[in-house]
Amino acid sequence: MRVGVALSGGLDSIVLLDAVCKIGSSLIGENQVELEVWAFHIHHGLHNSADNWLDFCAKVTKNCGSLFDYRLLKLANLEEGSSKDASSTLKSIGNIEERARNARYEALVDLCNIHGIEDLLVAHHQNDQAETVLLQLLRGAGIAGLSGMPIQKFLNSANGGRVAVWRPLLSLSRADLEAYARVYGLRWIEDPSNADCSFRRNAVRKLILPKLAEIQPSAITNMARSAELFADAQKLLDRLAVIDGVNIFEECDDELRLRVKSLLALHNNDEASANNLLRYWLRVQGIAMPSKERLSSWWQDLIKVRVDARLEWRHDERRIRLWRGCLRIDDEPLIQNCLPSSWKWIFTPISSEDGRLGLPLGLVSNVQNIEFRTRKGLERMQCSENGPRKSIKNLFQENDVPPWQRQAPLLYINNELIAVAGVGVSYPHLARTGKRVWPEWSVDPAGIQNPVK
Repeated sequence: MRVGVALSGGLDSIVLLDAVCKIGSSLIGENQVELEVWAFHIHHGLHNSADNWLDFCAKVTKNCGSLFDYRLLKLANLEEGSSKDASSTLKSIGNIEERARNARYEALVDLCNIHGIEDLLVAHHQNDQAETVLLQLLRGAGIAGLSGMPIQKFLNSANGGRVAVWRPLLSLSRADLEAYARVYGLRWIEDPSNADCSFRRNAVRKLILPKLAEIQPSAITNMARSAELFADAQKLLDRLAVIDGVNIFEECDDELRLRVKSLLALHNNDEASANNLLRYWLRVQGIAMPSKERLSSWWQDLIKVRVDARLEWRHDERRIRLWRGCLRIDDEPLIQNCLPSSWKWIFTPISSEDGRLGLPLGLVSNVQNIEFRTRKGLERMQCSENGPRKSIKNLFQENDVPPWQRQAPLLYINNELIAVAGVGVSYPHLARTGKRVWPEWSVDPAGIQNPVK
């Protein structure tokens, strides 16, 4: 069995790695399943001392008998100076903390995939949970935000894999971890940026939580327990959203949509339930919660607009669109933002025993005769045996392809239209016998342009 441990070199992750390695050693000693521990360090390059942290983590993993790998992230080239100067520089680039956090998780998931690891352990503890709850409260978050960090969550990777992220230390305080480190003589490093109280989390950690602990000694434990209670309440709200959404949710090609007419009917009868359903729909698709003001403006738009009209909102770098009476969520449209060189047709061989139709292998064997073209507006294609030749526009409409996804590449071979992504393949060019292939369209992410904001 393999597990990954996120190792920053700080107290929390050092304690976690040491504990996991000790558990692994005890399992081997009892002739049980062998636990292979991988420590993953993310080098952000934000401080000159980051190279020393990398060396420190490599030595620690060698001493405790775990395997080690790391990833270098080039978020920014920042020189260390005074605390004030450093924080000013960080803020000038934007929210570097959030960027670093998101990039760190992406890198950790990538490392897990490389080494065949499905479970990743991170060292968040009870104090971290209390900080998160307090920060969410200051932001005016709802129950979902006040639920804090879950013990387990799943992260998807770019190649379709999934990694379970576990937080086994959430029930332990920082004082507990310090006591463990003293008992076993552990050494760790301190990130100097953690002392900079111009960052909100550091201010909460250094200034607010100690004062609350003076007023109420069990403040940190109580806030962490409140997060558990909020999480239980959120589960009930999610269950209510599923019940309310029986006639509102519509699944189509693995896409979860909302029927606006039914959604508005729920809103008219019970606004709180409608808000809960809409938030649930956003959350299950990994989208940040909108503010109360933004949510209110969305309802005003839906009430005013015709159900058969088109409507678009931009939120959390995603597009929420109303089309054909349904709300749907789209990522930045890849087709409209990709370079022509990024269009790729993959020709999948069809077995000789398979009776499916396919393109004759000889037709696609000469790469020089294959080209991509964009729509000009007059193209026509026959997609069925007895069907007529139809315009590409009509074929898009029949296949329920929304207008913003109709800039798909057209595949031409020997100057003849062979296939259109999202529509189909020219039937007269297909064969049922002989060596055949089936064309499938994909996009090379390297060829996607950033859309203009």
